[in-house]
Order: sequence, then structure tokens, then C-alpha cells
Amino acid sequence: MRLNPFNPNSVNVRRGGGGGGGMPGGKVGCGGLVVVLIGALVFGVDPAQMLGSMEGTQGSATQRTGAGSESAAQICDDNQYATEACNALSNLNQTWAQRFQEARVDGFRQPTLVFYSGRVNSACGGATSAVGPFYCPGDEGIYIDTSFYDTLQRQLGAGGDFARYYVMAHEYAHHLQTITGISGQIRSAQQQNPRQANQLSVMMELHADCYAGVWAGRNRNLIEPGDLEEGMRAAAAIGDDALTGGRVSSENFTHGTSQQRMAALRLGMQSADDNQCDAQILQMR
Repeated sequence: MRLNPFNPNSVNVRRGGGGGGGMPGGKVGCGGLVVVLIGALVFGVDPAQMLGSMEGTQGSATQRTGAGSESAAQICDDNQYATEACNALSNLNQTWAQRFQEARVDGFRQPTLVFYSGRVNSACGGATSAVGPFYCPGDEGIYIDTSFYDTLQRQLGAGGDFARYYVMAHEYAHHLQTITGISGQIRSAQQQNPRQANQLSVMMELHADCYAGVWAGRNRNLIEPGDLEEGMRAAAAIGDDALTGGRVSSENFTHGTSQQRMAALRLGMQSADDNQCDAQILQMR
């Protein structure tokens, strides 16, 4: 995907610091932890949801010692993956700000992209790079350890720049769910009806996949040959059935099957219309 270079003045970027930390979520058995890590590793997005305790945990997002003097350009130019992520963030900001204007909806605000290495503290608690990229609604930050992208390619065969942009677009979609109130409504419904918690989780993840596709669809002129195939391979690789070898249960079915995730991404790409995502996915219950 041919994204324009980011404008340092158009992105909120910083480095995240570690400390305390370890894995979020308190006590988790070894077997359960493996399932959680696999699920969160690729577009799991929400370790809070998977481990059940990050959201609402007191914590702080801290910068690395000495990082305050770094400019956005310096942070984004740290490596190829960081530059790609900043390019994607810049385009995502432009695309969704314009969409909010078109819809005459107020309240758009940019998330902050936080790069970290190893472990980090966020407003949602501590996390290590093992959980993969995630979005924290408490500080509206997208957290990424760029070494994840090597894992994405080596272990799951989801290489290519579009697969990496898909990560950013999916996490950004969770930010959109937060600022529009969708996420809060889904969380409330989960609390009111715990038996539907996993079904609602799947709905939220597929909705984010669809919004990621909308972003790509609204930038169709930047799509290159092979991008769509990369996206479909990535979506197929991170379905609950694919990650568990087909051993889907009520405990680990939280993100949707490979077919569901591919279908959601395809819907967004082909329609380039977030209203279609809202109409067809938020009505799943």
C-alpha cells in the first residue's frame, strides 16, 4: 500500500516506559495463559478483555527516561516498522477525521501511538510484548512493540506491509469504537448479560475488522497488487479456529472464526462504508 510519508505535526507519538508490570490480568493458569497469548498475539487488540482485568486497573503511561526530548520524527524513524506505523497513523487520522466531517459527527480526536520494547505501563495496566499490539481506552493509546511484526511473519505467515497496516487499522478501529460510545455500550451489555459476553466480544472484534477494511476501501487508490491477498491471509490466520487448531470453545471463542474475520474485512473493503459495518455486524446478536 503506497502511503504518503507521515507529517510529524499530524501524529501523536511517544515512547512508552516499562516497570512493575509483567503480564496484566493477575493469576492465570499456564494453560489458560497460552491460549490468551495466542489469541492476543495477533490483532487480539484487547488484552483487557481476554484477561478480564486490565480495564479499570490503575496504572500510568510513562515515557522512557530521556524520551521527552525526542521528536515525533525521531521516534517514527527508529526503524522501518515504526515508520510504516506512523505513515499508517497519519493516513488513518486524515481518513477518519474526514469521515466524521462528512457524517457531521463531533468528537473526533486522534489516538496516541506508543512504541515500547519488552514491557510497558498504560492506563489499563502493565503489559509485555507477548500480548501483541493493543489499544487502551483509558489513555486512548495504541501500543506496539514493533518486534511483533517479525513474529507475525515468521510464526503465522502473515507478512507484507498491508498485514502490518491491518494491525494499525484494527487497533485504530477500537479507538473509534471508544470515542463513538460503541465500546461502552458493548461492555455494558456484557455486564448485563454475562452469558452473551463472548458473542458480544466477537461482534466488537469483527466490527473493528470491518472498520479496518473501510479505511482500506476509502484509500483504494493506494492499494497495490497483492495487498488484498495479504489482508485475507492475515484475517484467516488469526481466526479463533485457526489459532486453536479448531478447538474452539466458549472460553476461547472471542474474536470470530477465520471465515468471519475475512468476511468482515472484505465487507469493509468492498463497501468503504462504516454504515454497512454498523448495520450488518452490530446487529449480530
